[in-house]
Amino acid sequence: MIEREAASKALKLASQYPVLTITGPRQSGKTTLCRMLFGDKAYVSLEDVDERGLAQSDPRGFLNRFPDGAVIDEVQRAPDLLSYIQTIVDENRKDGFFILTGSQQFELLESISQSLAGRTALLKLMPFTLTEAYGPDISDVSLERMLYTGFYPRIFDKGLDPTEAMSFYVNTYVERDLRMLINVKDLSKFEIFLKLCAGRTGQILNMTGLGNDCGVNHATVKNWLSVLEASYIVKLMRPYYRNFNKRLIKSPKLYFWDTGLAAFLLDIQNEKQMATHPLKGMLFESFVASEMVKHRFNAGKTDHLYFFRDNSGNEVDLICDHGIELDAVEIKSGQTIASDFFKGLTFLSDLTDAVRQSYLVYGGEKQFVRGNNIHVTPWRRIQDVVETD
Repeated sequence: MIEREAASKALKLASQYPVLTITGPRQSGKTTLCRMLFGDKAYVSLEDVDERGLAQSDPRGFLNRFPDGAVIDEVQRAPDLLSYIQTIVDENRKDGFFILTGSQQFELLESISQSLAGRTALLKLMPFTLTEAYGPDISDVSLERMLYTGFYPRIFDKGLDPTEAMSFYVNTYVERDLRMLINVKDLSKFEIFLKLCAGRTGQILNMTGLGNDCGVNHATVKNWLSVLEASYIVKLMRPYYRNFNKRLIKSPKLYFWDTGLAAFLLDIQNEKQMATHPLKGMLFESFVASEMVKHRFNAGKTDHLYFFRDNSGNEVDLICDHGIELDAVEIKSGQTIASDFFKGLTFLSDLTDAVRQSYLVYGGEKQFVRGNNIHVTPWRRIQDVVETD
């Protein structure tokens, strides 16, 4: 069993709060992590129809079965249960009494904010990081294979074909869950919408254009995107907000959390197709962005990533905001270093003295420091960038 980077933080939080709530996309390993760390606790899943029915009809009777607490999986299926959990933990005052998991972020967090505020710690568990998936030595893994495969744990655990696995994932989880949350009258339009979003990963979001391309209005696009974001399918990265006395882009960038899922939606069916696909660079950018955020989440931290772009076209792919300082990260999938790779980083360093470190993460193999103290980092060494956070 692969040890998750979030494990130590989960144990620490469970020793400090009466409830630990772990959220994340479906099949990200939440159940496996809980059973590994809290194997001494009773386990119940509210995906089970009988268990869910009891939790909804007789919450007190349901919880009284667990005098020593429990791991309750997919707790968003019975949100009213949280009010009764509040009463129990207030009475016994034991840390780590209940461990809750949920894969629908916004429903779960809304219930938590009402019932368990101040009583629960929150931890987001995403699919594997690069190191979790391939170990410390990834010299035999190609960039194309990594992007095509993605990082959902089950693919690695069972040795699954990525295309088949993502097909089943979309059919059984994405479409089912999202149809429960939004009123999709025409599923074919929503399927087209998902594919169009995949085709825009790593790009500035144009909701009007996206709506026109799939035949829905702006309000529908906004609603569908909010559900995709809350379900950990896509990430909307906001532009950097600090005032540089420049006219800055205000629209967010759209990223898919998992490159394997995006590759499936783009009909990429093997590594060879990935190697020549026109969106390979955008998928690579999505990989770097998600890797940076996963590191933050595994440490129990919040997302602090932005991008910078002004109306003159000056751009830096990632801005890591540390308050009074920031790190700048440019992302290029090419293996050959070109001088224009550094244009945005140089521009930002000249614009503000707040830049602490500058990085170029690229698809090559050599690691070195260039003029202006820019750390050129191969993708296999992405950990060197996230560890400076």
